[in-house]
Formats: sequence, C-alpha cells, structure tokens
Amino acid sequence: MTSRAELVADAAIALLVDRGMRGLTHRAVDEAAGLAPGSTSNIARTRLALLELAMTRLTGLDDSALLAGLSVPSRLTREQLTEIVANALNIELTTARRRALARYELALEANRRPELREIYDRAGRRFREPLVALVAAAGSPDPARHARQLVAFHEGVLFDALAGAGDTPSLDDLRRSTADFLAGILP
Repeated sequence: MTSRAELVADAAIALLVDRGMRGLTHRAVDEAAGLAPGSTSNIARTRLALLELAMTRLTGLDDSALLAGLSVPSRLTREQLTEIVANALNIELTTARRRALARYELALEANRRPELREIYDRAGRRFREPLVALVAAAGSPDPARHARQLVAFHEGVLFDALAGAGDTPSLDDLRRSTADFLAGILP
C-alpha cells in the first residue's frame, strides 16, 4: 500500500469509529485526510473499494500488533497461552481500541454486503488459523473447536468492554478470566 493509500485508509478507519458507517464517504475521507476533493476516489473508486482498503489496512495493523513475532512452539503451557491471549486482549482494549471499534463497524456492514463478507472472512482466517496451532500446542484434544471457542470468548470480552455495559478490564483481570476460560477447555 502506498503512503497516500495508507493515509486514506487511516482516515476511513477514523471516520468509521467517529461517525459510523453512514459517516464514511469519499468526501469525508478527503476532508479527514487533508486531501484535495476527489483524491479518495482516485484511490478507491467505489464504496466497496474504500471499505476493502480500510479492512486491508486494519488487518495489516492488527498483524503487526497482535501477531508480530508470534511463533507457535510444539508445546505450550496453559499459562503461556493465557499470557498470549490476555496480552492480545489488552492491546485491543488499549492501544488498538479504535481499530477494534472500526472492525465491529465493518463486521456489521459485512453482514449486509456479501462482497465485503468475503473480504472480512478472509482477514479473520489470518487470525483464527494461528489460534488452532496455539491451542493444539497447549494440549487441546480438539484444536479447531477450541480455537472457535477461544475466538468467541475473546470477541465477547472485547464487545462487552467496547460496546456493551462492561468496564474495560485490567490486564490482571484479563489474565484471570482467560485462565478461567482455558481451564474449562484444556486438559
């Protein structure tokens, strides 16, 4: 992605968080990015292209923040997996909070637009596949099912803290709740 495309994508992400899906227009992105009118249209001609650009940028930023340096060992203790999951949640609730909110906006829109659903699901697989390997390394007898359950737990904590009635949990709270969850699925 070129730096101008990143600028447009970052502005689109900010607009998704600040104004929601209805506030995301090519003109609003031009203004938010400080670009001349029509600049966003030169990079992303259609609304779908703009949404795809934002989704691609979110995925790349989350790759850097959540998966950077993650290598799956052949054996992993439940405590090590707890730390990995709790730290990922903490990042999404603090430094990547706005990205998580934008991802929720895109997830809702993906339910209404099949062409965006495909892009959204492809991005989601990039994060789900390493989880299967992680829970397998932690001794799961059913890694695919347990990875799906871990994603559901993770998303539930995020949604409750970001859009629900819950408070933002501390890292220690995240460690405890993750440990409790993992104790229920791992031997």
